[in-house]
Amino acid sequence: MARQPSRLALVFSCIGHGYMHMFAVYFYLVVLPLERDWGLPYSDLIALWTVGSLLIGALALPAGWIADRWSATGMMLIFFVGIGAASILCGLAAGPRSLWAGLCLLGAFASIYHPVGLPWLVRTASSRGKALGINGIFGSVGVAAAGLVAGTLIDLFGWRTAFVVPGVVSVATGAAMWTAVRAGLVTDGEAGARADEAPDTPSERRRAFAVLLVTMFGGAVIYQATQAALPKLFALRLGALVGGGAFGVGALVAVAYGIAGLTQIAAGHLADRYALKRVYAAAILSQAPLLWLASTAGGLPLVPLATGLIVANTASLPAENLLLARAAPTERQSLAFGVKFVLSFGAAPIGIWLVAFVTERTGGFAWVFFALTSVAVVIGAAALALPSTSSLRPESRRAS
Repeated sequence: MARQPSRLALVFSCIGHGYMHMFAVYFYLVVLPLERDWGLPYSDLIALWTVGSLLIGALALPAGWIADRWSATGMMLIFFVGIGAASILCGLAAGPRSLWAGLCLLGAFASIYHPVGLPWLVRTASSRGKALGINGIFGSVGVAAAGLVAGTLIDLFGWRTAFVVPGVVSVATGAAMWTAVRAGLVTDGEAGARADEAPDTPSERRRAFAVLLVTMFGGAVIYQATQAALPKLFALRLGALVGGGAFGVGALVAVAYGIAGLTQIAAGHLADRYALKRVYAAAILSQAPLLWLASTAGGLPLVPLATGLIVANTASLPAENLLLARAAPTERQSLAFGVKFVLSFGAAPIGIWLVAFVTERTGGFAWVFFALTSVAVVIGAAALALPSTSSLRPESRRAS
């Protein structure tokens, strides 16, 4: 009986991770038909998601605080039902103002997942490393699914249905989880002991944490801006390939993020076997030439370039998470990861603003990617400044 709650918690945690990332990027596809239906410029429409995306990060710490003092399963139920209801409201929006309000609610409920769902998974999983690896894949699958789900529903039934159908599915998932909780098949779990760590000096910990604040934020800006730009970039530069509908664009986005998701297992393997600082810095610095090339690339070469860029960005995450766990004191690791998620999703409005600002003034995306190239170089150099200490190495290297 003990194994079933563990498995069901993994199932609902993975589904929640997929939903969260799908809804977080969903509007980037829906905005394409809205340009035509509402007769508004892309820069004005894409900016409607700015506050909602900001709330994903801004409300992460309060969501985790409530879960610690109340119930992780209760907060997960609110997440599923709330994000689904918000999506339905977006589909019923009569104009930009009501859509903006729905998107704000979407961001508020989406903020629950990372500070609640990941610690909950760690408490309930029987094999934590494997569970976290599977969970990470679902995040990328969620981004990939956004392209396919939104593109298909938009082309077949329109953008309103593209919001309503996933919303109903999420609410139904919440109902299924509520049933499992009531039956005692899903629980909050129990806090387990943390792995032993070789302690750094306080100064090395502070230095590592300070550097990670810079690299985590910069990497998130690159990820969020790329995520916002790709659908429109594919539509503009691959028009002959994708046609005039949303499905072709969505399919290419799905392929790029789907491949990136599958490579997280390999990235985790590298983080287990090699010095974390080297893996982390290499993943960040490899983004710079890809961003530079993507600034002017067109036609079919743009697809593998964009895919490689996303792979490089997500490949840094396993090493980043391990570095953060070792830089933070054991008793404050949850707080440290809360800070990470605030930074990560707090970068979203900056990424969106960058895309909206540059495209409005230049009519293209070249300078967006030039700016992101500079960010990659700066945070790559910062990653090289991380301390090379025993506690910043993979655990497998310290095992005897």
